[in-house]
Amino acid sequence: TLFRSAAKVNMTELDKEIGILRSGLKAVETELEYQKSQMPQPGDKFVSVVSQFITVASFSFSEIEDLLTETKELFIKSVKHFAEDSAKMQPDEFFGIFDQFLQAFSEAKQENENIKKRKEEEERRARMEAQLKEQRERERKARKAKENGEEGGEFDDLVSALRSGEVFDKDLSKLKRNRKRINNQMTEGNRERPVTKLNF
Repeated sequence: TLFRSAAKVNMTELDKEIGILRSGLKAVETELEYQKSQMPQPGDKFVSVVSQFITVASFSFSEIEDLLTETKELFIKSVKHFAEDSAKMQPDEFFGIFDQFLQAFSEAKQENENIKKRKEEEERRARMEAQLKEQRERERKARKAKENGEEGGEFDDLVSALRSGEVFDKDLSKLKRNRKRINNQMTEGNRERPVTKLNF
């Protein structure tokens, strides 16, 4: 991020580096002036080449100085906006606060998303387990009802017959048939019994 890049900048070190560049460029200009005062050697292109370099380098260095000046002004405004002292706070410290905050915020956001995903996964798993449990319970009740139906089928039929009175009609008819059969057997027995004659 931009804050992370800005947090790597130390204005004091940056000023030192700019000072080194300025000194180096000044040394090259001094050497160029010295070579110009000397008798040119055949084939020596130092003056022409370095002159071109000094022209380009001076222009580029001038742009860098302008950017540095603008950067310092913007940094001072930013620090004052947050009620900080620009003389005591460097860019790496100032922007490091924002970088750490954004990094912590990003991690917290990711953690919240992970928690949300885990919660949704747990809820989905709980629903599946509840549905599976409900299905097993229905199957268990169905098996139990089937077993009870097979064992209690005759009993249920008997209760139904008792309620309707059908069982009494059947028993009465059966009783009458039994009595009639017994009477018939007794009658036939009496008819077939031999008569014994007694002689006095």
